[in-house]
Amino acid sequence: MWSRAPGPYFRPEENQARYDPHRSPRVASHRRGSTLTTFRDLGILSETAEALEAVGIMSPFPIQEMTLPVALSGSDVIGQAKTGTGKTLGFGLPLLERVTVPADVEAGRAAPEKLTEAPQALVVVPTRELCQQVTNDLLTAGKVRNVRVLAIYGGRAYEPQVEALKKGVDIVVGTPGRLLDLAGQKKLDLSHVRSLVLDEADEMLDLGFLPDVEKIMKMLPPKRQTMLFSATMPGAVIGLARRYMSQPTHISATSPDDEGATVANITQHVFRAHNMDKPELVSRILQADGRGLAMIFCRTKRTAADIAEQLEKRGFASGAVHGDLGQGAREQALRAFRNGKVDVLVCTDVAARGIDVEGVTHVINYQSPEDEKTYLHRVGRTGRAGAKGIAVTLVDWDDIPRWKLINKALDLPFDEPEETYSTSAHLYEILGIPAGTKGILPRADRTRAGLRAEEVEDLGETGGRGRRSAPAAAAPAVVEERAPRTPRQRRRTRNGAPVSADEATAVSQAPAATATAEAPAEPRTPRRRRRTRSAEAVVETVEAPVPAPAAEPEAQAPKAPRRRTRTAKPVEAATEAPATAEAEAEAAPAKAPRRRTRAAAVDTAEVQVPAPAAEAEAPKAPRRRTRTAKTAEAATEAPATAEAAPAKAPRRRTRAAAQSES
Repeated sequence: MWSRAPGPYFRPEENQARYDPHRSPRVASHRRGSTLTTFRDLGILSETAEALEAVGIMSPFPIQEMTLPVALSGSDVIGQAKTGTGKTLGFGLPLLERVTVPADVEAGRAAPEKLTEAPQALVVVPTRELCQQVTNDLLTAGKVRNVRVLAIYGGRAYEPQVEALKKGVDIVVGTPGRLLDLAGQKKLDLSHVRSLVLDEADEMLDLGFLPDVEKIMKMLPPKRQTMLFSATMPGAVIGLARRYMSQPTHISATSPDDEGATVANITQHVFRAHNMDKPELVSRILQADGRGLAMIFCRTKRTAADIAEQLEKRGFASGAVHGDLGQGAREQALRAFRNGKVDVLVCTDVAARGIDVEGVTHVINYQSPEDEKTYLHRVGRTGRAGAKGIAVTLVDWDDIPRWKLINKALDLPFDEPEETYSTSAHLYEILGIPAGTKGILPRADRTRAGLRAEEVEDLGETGGRGRRSAPAAAAPAVVEERAPRTPRQRRRTRNGAPVSADEATAVSQAPAATATAEAPAEPRTPRRRRRTRSAEAVVETVEAPVPAPAAEPEAQAPKAPRRRTRTAKPVEAATEAPATAEAEAEAAPAKAPRRRTRAAAVDTAEVQVPAPAAEAEAPKAPRRRTRTAKTAEAATEAPATAEAAPAKAPRRRTRAAAQSES
């Protein structure tokens, strides 16, 4: 019934001695050529069979039926079967049987010395999605025995994986990169691994993981069981098996009524379509009668993102899975697809292997695959576990040469695809599309919740938003600490440095004029120094206010705004003209600096405000900002006529005055 490739022939009577004592009574009833109908007949533990029966898995598939007796004996196995025929349980059940857990010690099947916290089995897979799929299947089968299975792959934080390894793990499923990283950091102990499985070895070869896989295999104990499973077996994979496997049994499970490369339950259609008409064409195919979940495969990440967006605008509940998305977004789309919130999954070839979702009825190849292996794995996402499915491939005019090579390699009857458009009558007839269907989904049929209904899982990325927002209780404490931050406001003030909060509050509430006399005077003197133009004027400016009484700063305080206006002098001079000769003498020396510089003129007008002459001499320091301070002193000390002194100053500045004096 089932064929087996040439290799070491399986002899039950020779391999029975290799079985553990608790398995031998059940295996003794196995006879070559007999038809095994249940997993219990294959010799697995009753707890494992009970876990499978709880999810409705009763009878084994051909690859499982042929692989389990050989793998349970401890021999190396090369398993080859079509995609969707149950290869995961074909190697997963032997791994679960060979792992020692506390349940085995309680049942008396194993000694306590065999228990260990280090991994006892290792499964290497090429993609993250396949890693999750294998982990879920092993957890389901080992639920009753409480087998600890851990998925290790990139895109997640290291810390949760390292903590899980410290607590203890029985089986590790991971991608080559993260496995090598943790093993190199001494976080992953591979010295107790007794069984190794390489799943989808041909894909690891295509992705360039073969050197990493060889490094991992060198870290394992030399005495171990190695199993290699894949749908296709290139020459490089066979060479790897010869180097690292000991007399492997090559098992190829096929059915007599399933002679093609793909499963017979899959109905395939190939159409020649124009690239600009493909979105409309796909939208109408998705409205075919009996369509359940659908997967659309694209060759590039940009195309996958664009098609998912277009389908969402047309009313379809779609999600995307491709390499440009973060791990959280990829897992969100897959969960929504499995939960039924999204019924169209647009993805690249990262989801072409290992994705086992129940209810996928249609697979659409939006772009032609690269080779025949990719085509087999894409199409294999439907028609799984005996179900029926439909595969539609859209080939553009530029992809005709590539498709002919794929068609010839797989011996398919689609060498010349029929030219098809979104309005072609044969498209509606072949795929069962109702007449009058358009490219936009009617509102009455939009019953799915959509991708946004599925929450994004917090993967615990180091330094990520989810990690910072996790402790929600700490948020109010942070607000309370930030409330009393008045010292920062005190640093911005121009008054001294009040330290206490009471002084800061008093200063902020009081006006600027009521501040202390010393505080405002000290910061103002440097500003006057910067405006002076001679060192002598600076010295006299600093000395002038020192002996002045406390009332002088109050008199000087209103002078500051008057110095800002240059036009205030003429108006004030007309209204406050001196009446006596002594007042004119005091005003005379102020005219000289007014003619020399504009700044001095402004200062002079401001000094004329006080009436007493004694008090007016103290603020004369700003007048000495002129270039010749000695001239100003001579003008103030001259006892002669007050009008002659200011007249000589402007004559010296002109050439005519200099010639008349000479």
